[in-house]
Amino acid sequence: QVQLVESGGGLVQPGGSLRLSCAASGIIFKNYAMAWYRQAPGKQRELVANIASTGSTNYADSVKGRFTISRDNAKNTVYLQMNSLKPEDTAVYYCQGSHFLYHYWGQGTQVTVSS
Repeated sequence: QVQLVESGGGLVQPGGSLRLSCAASGIIFKNYAMAWYRQAPGKQRELVANIASTGSTNYADSVKGRFTISRDNAKNTVYLQMNSLKPEDTAVYYCQGSHFLYHYWGQGTQVTVSS
């Protein structure tokens, strides 16, 4: 059974930081491309960042220079370090794992940026 379990969300003030984690089980993690998506109320889900099995990364323009995606294959975990958070970063953040035709999602973790 494949599971992706996100953690680390919460309430933070503008300018603050959070680190999200996504722990994977039931897959050969090192073979999977991993990504973070987010969905704000009333908006479509959007890609935030992804990291290939090779370690190469890609970011949405809105988070470049503020967010960093990384992975630890020994721990089957992908991270999203979020710095200089803005109110517009408020959303449910989802972890996704992809390998060829296989795509798996986590349940999401809420991030709220507010004073």
